Amino acid sequence: MIGNVNIGADDIARAKAFYDALLLPMGYAVQVWPDALEYSRAVPAGERPHADIYITHPYNEQPASVGNGMMIAFQAHDQAQTRTLHAAALAAGGRDEGAPGFRPTYSPDFYVGYLRDPQGNKIAVYSSNPDDPTRDD
Repeated sequence: MIGNVNIGADDIARAKAFYDALLLPMGYAVQVWPDALEYSRAVPAGERPHADIYITHPYNEQPASVGNGMMIAFQAHDQAQTRTLHAAALAAGGRDEGAPGFRPTYSPDFYVGYLRDPQGNKIAVYSSNPDDPTRDD
């Protein structure tokens, strides 16, 4: 299980607009620190905790850079939410890396949209429920 994910950002305010648009609708809450953001989800009794997401200036005090081959994927409730979150993240300063749609190369039910955050990190929002009532067939 992943304990947390740290994402480097040079402009915390721009990163906040993007990650608020992406993560708050998915049930994350944000705590704002002087030079960082912490996104976490409440965990109902008996469930395993979710990984917290930290947006910070790099600890080595160098400019943030994009990890080649690194991508963080967030699971949406359904395809409708995948489309909504992708659009909201674009409106909040993200760049499109692939509109939401099926990617049959991965599996027949894998529905995903790809983005770059304001720093350039690759982000995916996906759903893979074959019985999804919001299916975009």
